[in-house]
Amino acid sequence: MQQITLKIDGMMCGMCESHINESIRNNFSVNKVISSHTKGETVILTENDLDEAKLKETIDKTGYKLLSVSKAPYEKKKGFFSFLKK
Repeated sequence: MQQITLKIDGMMCGMCESHINESIRNNFSVNKVISSHTKGETVILTENDLDEAKLKETIDKTGYKLLSVSKAPYEKKKGFFSFLKK
């Protein structure tokens, strides 16, 4: 699984986050998408690599500006009590 982090300019509230999330879900096959207007970023979890040009086009259509894209392998975080499991 891959984690793609988008830095986005222009998000001001929860509704802005919803617009970005809905736009990404409608245009790409993703497992999860979470946006934060306070951080100015959107995090996407996906099995497939996403085309950066299409991401930029999708974000631009919503009226926000895509500043950067970073990709990294995703590793599921271990739970708080994971040390008890062996």
